[in-house]
Amino acid sequence: MIKIGLDAMGGDFAPVETVKGALLAAEKFSDIEITLYGDESRINECLKDGAPRIKVIHCEDAIEMDVKDPALAVRRQKDASLVVATKAVKSGEIQAVVSAGATGALIAAGTLVVKRLKQVARPALTVVMPTIKKGQHTILCDAGATSEIKAEYMHQNAKIANIYAREVMGIQNPKIGLLNIGTEESKGTEAQQEAFKLLSVDKTLNFIGNIESKEMISGEIDIIVSDGYSGNIALKAVEGTAKSIFSLLKEEIMSSTSGKIGGLLLKGVFKKIKGTMDAKQVGGAILLGVSAPVIKAHGSSDAVAIMNAIRQARESVKQDIVGKMVTALNNE
Repeated sequence: MIKIGLDAMGGDFAPVETVKGALLAAEKFSDIEITLYGDESRINECLKDGAPRIKVIHCEDAIEMDVKDPALAVRRQKDASLVVATKAVKSGEIQAVVSAGATGALIAAGTLVVKRLKQVARPALTVVMPTIKKGQHTILCDAGATSEIKAEYMHQNAKIANIYAREVMGIQNPKIGLLNIGTEESKGTEAQQEAFKLLSVDKTLNFIGNIESKEMISGEIDIIVSDGYSGNIALKAVEGTAKSIFSLLKEEIMSSTSGKIGGLLLKGVFKKIKGTMDAKQVGGAILLGVSAPVIKAHGSSDAVAIMNAIRQARESVKQDIVGKMVTALNNE
């Protein structure tokens, strides 16, 4: 049985949506046990009659979504749901942890509590993004774990994302692009230019050069390497654009009778497109480079998104992503 911990108090709609997501996951996957960490009385209100393979660990505290100093909060708020959950994965009580809470706090807890792998200088948030090519996804690494821009971090991000693509997603010899402001080798900051050189000479990687943000969801690249600052901005821009386009389409369709008729005829097509580009179907971002699977779900996650983040945690444990990463890094 795979044991997964969920920070039930993390997220904009916690604990209602987090608990609903746990219930959906427990119903869908018969090989998991879920431990909910948080305010026991509020969680039990959502559980109502309880559920098989779900238990609750009471925590007196929770880290706020807008926490100013995430690392300090993790050190001081010892009984916060996120801290208790990450301590449990560190001790081996559970095998993976999921949270929709503050990104900075989760990264701090992953680094300070779960601990980074000795082969990794800085853990990186890794997002599997949908693309316009049906059934094809692109990995973005780093999506916001490290704001410090160093060439060696971007080179490392390529290496750990390459292992994830190969071992978890089954992509052999994945194509890797470096996110930049232009495709020419001379483009970008000094750090990006140095990263380009490091990636170019690394024969273990299938590096194809710089890519621009307009190519992120084209489906032509398997891995997009970035520093955490640029990667996070680019990811949010893509998410915001996708939502805005669907809102605009809906507004235009509903603005006239002919639009409504056309929308009705194309309803099935729009539904398929929305499903393909829906980030909540993917799950969350995995913090690669720490000693156990740590999954960051979006702060606005609903029950379906939480369920898929739990699914991602389950898959990471089943496929022993941490063990495979350690082995691959030791051999490279």
